[in-house]
Amino acid sequence: MRTFILVAVLCLAVLLPISRANAVNDPTDRLNVLEIELARQGELIRQQQQVIEALQQELSRSKRPEEVQASPSESSPVAGGSGFFGASALTNPNISLLLDTFVHTSSRSNEELEEQGIPGFTSNGLEHRKGFNLRAAELSIFAPVDPYLNLYANLPITEDGVELEEAYVVTTDLPEGFQIKGGKFKSNFSRLNAQHPHAWDFFDIALPYRAFLGAEGLGGEKGIQFSWLPALPIYTQFGAEVLQGENDLLFGADAKSSPHAFSLFVKCSVDTTDNSTLYFGPSVLFGETRNGNIVADAEFDGDSALYGMEAVWKWKPRSRQGLTLQGEYLYLDQHGDLTDTATSVVESLRRGQDGVYIQGIYRFDRWGVGARYEVLELLADRFKQSGDEQNLGDRPWRATAAIEFNPSEFSRIRLQYNHDESGRDGQDNDEAILQFMFGIGAHSAHAF
Repeated sequence: MRTFILVAVLCLAVLLPISRANAVNDPTDRLNVLEIELARQGELIRQQQQVIEALQQELSRSKRPEEVQASPSESSPVAGGSGFFGASALTNPNISLLLDTFVHTSSRSNEELEEQGIPGFTSNGLEHRKGFNLRAAELSIFAPVDPYLNLYANLPITEDGVELEEAYVVTTDLPEGFQIKGGKFKSNFSRLNAQHPHAWDFFDIALPYRAFLGAEGLGGEKGIQFSWLPALPIYTQFGAEVLQGENDLLFGADAKSSPHAFSLFVKCSVDTTDNSTLYFGPSVLFGETRNGNIVADAEFDGDSALYGMEAVWKWKPRSRQGLTLQGEYLYLDQHGDLTDTATSVVESLRRGQDGVYIQGIYRFDRWGVGARYEVLELLADRFKQSGDEQNLGDRPWRATAAIEFNPSEFSRIRLQYNHDESGRDGQDNDEAILQFMFGIGAHSAHAF
């Protein structure tokens, strides 16, 4: 009965001012009448809305507790049953498993691969060996926590055990384009670093990443990320991160007990044609460093800053055809003390080195073909110990070609060939990788 009275009142409130406005002949007078009545109707609607909300609260209080818990929340993105804090946004989270396995062969022995570092950059060798290898079985979990937070977790399972690579929450309801991410996550410092290995266009990470960050980039870092997507004519995202700094090549867990790595980045995107988009942006990653991976049998203690510029152009005229061109430039500025672990002799170290890669991959139907070229010390090759420039050898570089076949959206077979001259020892490393990836379950979408 109350609902009928409310509807009748609203109908009369709408019809009466219309009839009064029609009775006035002068247009100016009619406009004034309509404006007055519109303001009055707005106030009437606001009052009626308050009455409706009061009735809803009264009805909610009159229900039994089990009825209230079973009722879907209007603000929840997905209706569900009871959860950790009462009503759950999603009873069944999205869970996926991706198997990444490969067969590897090389012109060098396994012992040589273990010792194949990049002099002047890293003493870490290559991890993969000849024969059959399991990179990981990657378990991913995602679900909304409530209307305000999403929860993500990524757990690579290897033969050595289970690793917690990522576990973080992201806000979903902050105003004005702001977002906060907290936990353990892959930094958004650069293009490849923000991706998982299975999302790369090639089997392995580009050479500048291996030289400055390691075989999987910065990896999962504990910390917090702030980002802002303002309302601008073009897509522009600003971001900042405070990280623990546990990457053992650029920073090191022993550099400082408190967070000692920081990043700033800008990501922009513009449509170049109806079928193509350009994505680009600068970034910087800086902090304190203490590790023993730059020079063999020596520990470095100092400050590091890695500057980056990324660009990706995608052309996709139809759903089963597309071309992606991608490149990044990285420049490292590093200075501090280098201590010989055997003699305890200390000398200064100053580095100013760079690296760049450019790659392209063309996909048509279920097939894809790609090529990549990577080089270090393209424009900068300063490596000074105690003020003396070191002659480290030839410029490191590598060339890669790959072809892939995708039987479905959930599987990929990739054949890749690398010609690697990054060892500076005059010996080439020619290697071939046959990679297989299979995925099951609901996987969250990858970034552009």
